[in-house]
Amino acid sequence: MKNLNWYKQISNNGKSGRRLSLGEYKRAVSWSKYLVSSGAAIKDEEEDEWSADMSQLFIGSKFASGRHSRIYRGVYKQKDVAIKLVSQPEEDEDLASFLEKQFTSEVALLLRLRHPNILTFIAACKKPPVFCIITEYLAGGSLRKYLHQQEPHSVPLELVLKLALDIARGMQYLHSQGILHRDLKSENLLLGEDMCVKVADFGISCLESQCGSAKGFTGTYRWMAPEMIKEKHHTKKVDVYSFGIVLWELLTALTPFDNMTPEQAAYAVSYKVCTCTIIYFIT
Repeated sequence: MKNLNWYKQISNNGKSGRRLSLGEYKRAVSWSKYLVSSGAAIKDEEEDEWSADMSQLFIGSKFASGRHSRIYRGVYKQKDVAIKLVSQPEEDEDLASFLEKQFTSEVALLLRLRHPNILTFIAACKKPPVFCIITEYLAGGSLRKYLHQQEPHSVPLELVLKLALDIARGMQYLHSQGILHRDLKSENLLLGEDMCVKVADFGISCLESQCGSAKGFTGTYRWMAPEMIKEKHHTKKVDVYSFGIVLWELLTALTPFDNMTPEQAAYAVSYKVCTCTIIYFIT
């Protein structure tokens, strides 16, 4: 390995963060073999616009993970960042190909987005079987985490309106660029300074002109519009539906359809068996 500095621990204003577990460290080191090896890079002219300088990247502790990705806090060019690492499975060529296409699509979309209520893209690195996306780091965490820390129906209406307007502005801008998010939910809404909300996670977003049907789509059932669940052709309206569910979350501080499994919620929404209802008392 040519450069282990990328994996040294960082601190936040002198305060040590959670150290990487042995398992996390081993995975990070194994991925770094690809990320710091110039011979493994795949680069074309378009990548010059977003390719990261890996010598300027330092990783800290992991703070989130997905099915095929892990997200770390880090420092890039002396700025706090979030680092999303995606690893292609060796045993599944179809999934590996899908993840590469998803990475390419996400970076292409992030490059064209600049708005106060959209997570800021900084750089990326494409070195199969590992891909890396670097964005700004928001210390407030997700809106979902914040809401789960509140008592039901306790979020002040003034704050509900502020958060809702932030989300609406971000989504209006996204739609003005011809982009559908397709996975809008409180977990993908991040909180920055002064409770400013930013829309994040564009892994399954697409240009509306290229979205087609939702066949094979892997969104989140509790926030998913009926036409998405039924794998039909869809438009910007699917994001409007998801925004409505997020508004319900803001008003209630509860999880939508929490008395059902995700699959039961999908059936209930698809066949109009159940909807989210709101009883909100203004004092």
